[in-house]
Amino acid sequence: MKIWPGSPYPLGATYDGGGTNFALFSEVADRVELCLFDDDGTETRVDLPEREALVWHGYLPRVVPGQRYGYRVHGPYDPSTGLRCNPAKLLLDPYAKAIDGHNEWNNALFSYHFDNPGQVNDADSAPYAQRSVVINPFFDWANDRPLRIPFHQTVIYEAHVKGMTQRHPGIPEDVRGTYSGLAHPTMIKHFKQLGVTAVELMPVHQFVHDSTLTDRGLRNYWGYNTIGFFAPHNDYASFGGHGGQVQEFKSMVKALHAAGIEVILDVVYNHTAEGNHLGPTLSFRGIDNPAYYRLVDDDKQYYYDTTGTGNSLNVRHHESLRLIMDSLRYWVTEMHVDGFRFDLASALAREFHEVNRLAAFFDLVNQDPIVSQVKLIAEPWDVGDGGYQVGGFPPLWTEWNGKYRDTVRDFWRGEPASLGEFASRFTGSSDLYEIDGRRPIASINFVTAHDGFTLNDLVSYNDKHNDANGEDNRDGESHNRSWNCGVEGPTEDPEIVKLRERQKRNFLATLLLSQGVPMIAHGDELGRTQHGNNNVYAQDSELSWVDWQDARMHDVQTRFTASLTKLRADHPIFRRRRFFTGEPAADSKVPDIAWLRRDGEPMTEQDWNTRSGMTMTVFLNGHGIPERDELGEDIRDDSFLVLFNPLADAVAFTLPPRSYGRTWETVVDTADPLLAARRRTVKAGGERDVEGHTMVVLRCRY
Repeated sequence: MKIWPGSPYPLGATYDGGGTNFALFSEVADRVELCLFDDDGTETRVDLPEREALVWHGYLPRVVPGQRYGYRVHGPYDPSTGLRCNPAKLLLDPYAKAIDGHNEWNNALFSYHFDNPGQVNDADSAPYAQRSVVINPFFDWANDRPLRIPFHQTVIYEAHVKGMTQRHPGIPEDVRGTYSGLAHPTMIKHFKQLGVTAVELMPVHQFVHDSTLTDRGLRNYWGYNTIGFFAPHNDYASFGGHGGQVQEFKSMVKALHAAGIEVILDVVYNHTAEGNHLGPTLSFRGIDNPAYYRLVDDDKQYYYDTTGTGNSLNVRHHESLRLIMDSLRYWVTEMHVDGFRFDLASALAREFHEVNRLAAFFDLVNQDPIVSQVKLIAEPWDVGDGGYQVGGFPPLWTEWNGKYRDTVRDFWRGEPASLGEFASRFTGSSDLYEIDGRRPIASINFVTAHDGFTLNDLVSYNDKHNDANGEDNRDGESHNRSWNCGVEGPTEDPEIVKLRERQKRNFLATLLLSQGVPMIAHGDELGRTQHGNNNVYAQDSELSWVDWQDARMHDVQTRFTASLTKLRADHPIFRRRRFFTGEPAADSKVPDIAWLRRDGEPMTEQDWNTRSGMTMTVFLNGHGIPERDELGEDIRDDSFLVLFNPLADAVAFTLPPRSYGRTWETVVDTADPLLAARRRTVKAGGERDVEGHTMVVLRCRY
């Protein structure tokens, strides 16, 4: 087979209508073979003839989309110096835009023998390995354009592609659990009714089902085990192989955009699926191990790891950084996604040992004209020393606010926590973000996420119940800040059921009416349960999938959640772009925010420091918003009172004097979610009874 010289850029396999250019970076290789596979598995090997700027490249005419391929890299194998080339191992292209098949776990995938780790394993891995695929880059996007919904108008819905639709009776069986299923009109209708503006998809980069899981009959459900940073995960495609997953993913994005919904990807650039020094040789390890992975300085056979997975990507090396940036740009420009949530983002800022907000990765993102313009969300921690960095990321970034989650959980379960901290979390966490010029939108607020209890389980279990994972209940977080409301697990006690439903509404109301950007975990509005399992990373089963039949029993909760997102959308006081000051607004005699006791008087320092201060009223001044709309007009809104009673007994709240507002109408009552009782109005100075474990929101009528 005749191969032309081709070009060193772009990396990966690039089809131009007449043939395909192949380009692979490797500084350590002596020789690189391109391996082409027919449908029957027949392999044809072709040497890449050119090496330029450490990139091996060649062009093959008449190689078209659907062609499966891989690489064999010849070079030194000396683990003690960090070199692990082994041409017996078929390697995935790090820039593959699509990947076919799954790894069939066999010793041939490893570069050593299980029974003799010191001996090189030269068994051919091709019969057991996945294949890269040449894709068709052409797609009719029609009029699709970035939605660019401002963060302060954003409501995020964290979703799992398969889990959302696998059990949905309104979606055709052949597309359940797929990109097409998520874009089905039935799902889009649910998102729109719920009022979310963005879906944040759990990992959709091609990932690997670990052998340790498959040996136990389990699968990697969450997907935090990436092997292909450019390839949509093939299990989520209904179109089958030959790269069809790329077209299907694009169609999903196009449909969601047409409905006004953005797509954010949860991305895992901190490590890969190849694991530690005993892991398989699937791609990066066999191509250029020291370039792609961070190795222990004084013994390079081992991997430096701050991710808890066995390896960390080498963000000190230009090639790893180029891989990350090229991947991000690809998903924005070619796949039209609207942003990214970076898993264990602190690991990307460790150029040496400490997390450094001046790291090269941040510089590259800040200066990039494409990536810097989309939504950037950090999970601001990793498992290394000093890795917890909530509030520590640069100004361009927003962060999953883990302190918000912990504080709100403690408040509603009645823990004697700092009331001042709750106040800060409810108002956008100025203590974390204001010092470096960031605004409330820097805080991505959440009470639950994929990792941990669902909202239903947060109020139903004191302890985790992870026996299904096969790890003797040792996995998962043991300190969940949860409260079972009196009984562990399911119960038919009507009073406990009533309390649990109210507690769920308290969490949702607090979340959706806090300053910052709210994120709802998928299925929380539907009463989804994992039966006390707080770590379903390996549970690709009905335990983790949304039960849409059961969801019908939680219609009240779904409608209540939708009413909150509408209230937030209709009233800019709940989504301010600047922090409160506590000072009077220019045309108002009262401050932009006020914290009041249950008797209507301002809270004192003693109130802030005593448990009795846990009941409180928050006044939000609709005439104290220091912002303008798109036309330059001052923003004015209704004023609101938010009454918090996390105590068990009912409390009579006295409303503040007329200077705050004359008459107040109930718009949210977590004890009466659909406001079945009349929308009661209370005059200034009057009393409003608030049941135990309840949150009430009042709007100023005049």
